[in-house]
Amino acid sequence: MNLFKTLAAVFAGISLLASCSDSKPSPEAASDNTQAVINNIMTRTSVRQFTSQTIGKDTLETIVKAGMAAPTAVNAQPWAFIVVTEREMLDSIANVHPWSNLKTAAAAIVVCGDMEKKLEGMAGDYWIQDCSAASENILLAAHAYGLGAVWCGVYPNPEILPGVKRVLGIPSTITPLSVITLGHPAQSSEPKDKWKPENVHYQRW
Repeated sequence: MNLFKTLAAVFAGISLLASCSDSKPSPEAASDNTQAVINNIMTRTSVRQFTSQTIGKDTLETIVKAGMAAPTAVNAQPWAFIVVTEREMLDSIANVHPWSNLKTAAAAIVVCGDMEKKLEGMAGDYWIQDCSAASENILLAAHAYGLGAVWCGVYPNPEILPGVKRVLGIPSTITPLSVITLGHPAQSSEPKDKWKPENVHYQRW
């Protein structure tokens, strides 16, 4: 299956999983889409070294759209995204986030929580889960495009959070959760097998 067919199947699968409609695809289409989505999830790896090739604006926008397709508690959508492609800005983030792997990256997507959109009371911290789901969607979409990516945590690290906010001019009501580093992989990497049956319990512990 070539890249374009894989992308079409992956995003069709995401739409199917997220949809609340009663319409269902044919069994053949469902089978192809399901396998493409599962393969995309199972073969994703963290990539930290990149080539000098750039990433197109349309591709980055589609990847951000995939982030916004993530589940969110009560549909609050308490997120905001900063797309960074300028070399100077990427280097500036790298200077305040030593584990961001941005020295050779083509782009970064900073996933942020909007504190003015978060839920009230005890549910207030659900923004972390929502933005984490968005971060994972971004990683999967990047992988579907054949790109490499790695999730670099920001919140709640007190040694990194202030610097990232300062460099990106992030207002006080916005909290950066993660920096997703993106680029064309400089080398291939094998996914880790993380399946451990002993970590699964059925019905109860």
